[in-house]
Amino acid sequence: MARIAGVDLPRNKHVNIGLTYIYGIGNSRSARILDQAKVDPMKKIQDLAEDEVNRIRQVIEGEGMVEGDLRKDVQMNIKRLIEIGSYRGYRHRRNLPVRGQRTHTNARTRKGPRKGTVAQKKKATAKT
Repeated sequence: MARIAGVDLPRNKHVNIGLTYIYGIGNSRSARILDQAKVDPMKKIQDLAEDEVNRIRQVIEGEGMVEGDLRKDVQMNIKRLIEIGSYRGYRHRRNLPVRGQRTHTNARTRKGPRKGTVAQKKKATAKT
C-alpha cells in the first residue's frame, strides 16, 4: 500500500483515481502530477515501483499544499472572516449557506433537519 502525504492509497485502484483520495487533489491535478512524474495513469497502485512513488511524492511536495496544511489554511481563512465580521463570516458562524443560495426553501444540508411546528392545545372553557 502506497502512503503519500500521510494518506494510505487504495491498492486496487488506478493511480489517477487513487491520488484523489488525498485532500486537495482532484482529477485534473492528479493528471498533471502523474504527467510531471512520468507515471502511467492507468497503472494500479499496487503495481507501482518504489521510485515511481518517490517521484509522485516529490512532485506533490513541490506543487503546493495538500492534506493537513491545506485544511489548516482553509480553517484559518474561515476564522479570519468570522473575526472581521464580514457577511460571509456571519453565514459561517450561523451555519447557513455562504455563497448566495436561497434558504427560504432548500438548504437542508446546511441547516439540518426541519424543526417541526408544535401544535398548541386548545384551552378548555370553564363551565359555570
